[in-house]
Amino acid sequence: MDEGKMDENEWRYHGEGNKSLVVAHAQTSEEIFQHLQNIVDFGKNVMKEFLGENYVHCGEVVQLPLDFVKQLCLKIQCERPESRCDKDLDTLSGYALCLPNLARLQTYQFAERRPILCVEIKPKCGFIPSSSYVTHELKHRVCRYCMHQHLKVATGKWKQISKYCPLDLYSGNKQRMYFALKSLLQEAQNNLKIFKNGELIYGCKDARSPMADWSELAHHLKPFFFPSNGLASGPHCTRAVIRELVRVITRVLLSGSDKGRAGALRSGPGLRGPPVCEASPFSRSLRCQGKNTPERSGLPKGCLLYKTLQVQMLDLLDIEGLYPLYRRVERYLEEFPEERKTLQIDGPYDEAFYQRLLDLSTEDDGTVAFALTKVQQYRVAMTAKDCSIMIALSPCLQDASSDQRPVVPSSRSRFAFSVSVLDLDLKPYESIPHQYKLDSKIVNYYLKTVHAKDATVMSTRFKESEDCTLVLHKV
Repeated sequence: MDEGKMDENEWRYHGEGNKSLVVAHAQTSEEIFQHLQNIVDFGKNVMKEFLGENYVHCGEVVQLPLDFVKQLCLKIQCERPESRCDKDLDTLSGYALCLPNLARLQTYQFAERRPILCVEIKPKCGFIPSSSYVTHELKHRVCRYCMHQHLKVATGKWKQISKYCPLDLYSGNKQRMYFALKSLLQEAQNNLKIFKNGELIYGCKDARSPMADWSELAHHLKPFFFPSNGLASGPHCTRAVIRELVRVITRVLLSGSDKGRAGALRSGPGLRGPPVCEASPFSRSLRCQGKNTPERSGLPKGCLLYKTLQVQMLDLLDIEGLYPLYRRVERYLEEFPEERKTLQIDGPYDEAFYQRLLDLSTEDDGTVAFALTKVQQYRVAMTAKDCSIMIALSPCLQDASSDQRPVVPSSRSRFAFSVSVLDLDLKPYESIPHQYKLDSKIVNYYLKTVHAKDATVMSTRFKESEDCTLVLHKV
């Protein structure tokens, strides 16, 4: 704070205690308002264009009484996960983002009085990079999620490695999708949560308190998915209910005709990587059985998974190819800091910003413009890699067949459903160096531990077989 430039007129009263007075600089509130407005604009002008308006809910920026915000923060503090409590909530600006409750059906209000089940899935990155800038050949065969699992378990983030592989979910192959969803149900981590009438009934509230009791989950789900075999309890009932849940989720994920412009991205070079990840337990089990690993069946172009994957593939160069371009932009900004606004690093996220994202060329002409386009595409791709999909389900009445609403069948009933996307804040420009270091850390750990271990096992098997090797000599 520059004492010579301080002006009392730029400060506002925010509250006080017995021994303290709270004031805040007016610019702080304005910056927070603009940050929230940028989130709204990015959703409206970019993600809604790519994914379709039925899936994206942009919300609006609202102003709240400061006393209400303070009391609300105090009230919910004890309900927050322990791992999140070190992050402060904004109690000074008075601005918030108002969004619809995505655990409810979004397309119509008929089912508000009926029970509602909501499944939240964070699918993560669904492709393996094919970029020539990748320095570790392993990255062309094993997906980022499967490699990262080992580092997360080693550092205590999670207790055990998940069998879930995003490439199985994005494959469009129902068998692989079933396996992926069951794997998420077995080890939810923060990639799957289930809500019943808005309350969390299954999922991981915290790394130290997993909720993975299938029998308890089946108890909650029985009113929705009564087993077709008539069993009311026991392990067979539990398996039947879980199986029906997985089938319904798969059907919903493969459905959809909401128009979006993500299809315009398909013409770019190098957008399709290998269809399978070598670390996927599904792929490994097939190889052990001597079967060929199945090819990706392909997602319907109208479904949300397809469109999300296309946006993820805006990461054309991988972080290894992107980082030097980020440094080019940084050097330019160091020399011309006033250009940050012109380059739209921090917004506005308007139609012009969206149009630049459609340039899928990968031939570097050495300009700042090229580097900036790739940097912005990477930020949007990272947003799509970290978004969550909300699937809300509510039982249909038998006489509701004439209504024009999306419906998915199950073995004993039908469900009205809506699908929404959340967590669509554009990833920060400043996070790119962190992503570059993290990528190297993930790959190096995997190479030193898992990959080295696999190589040792193969070497041991070879040595064990040496005693019974039959060598044929020419006579």
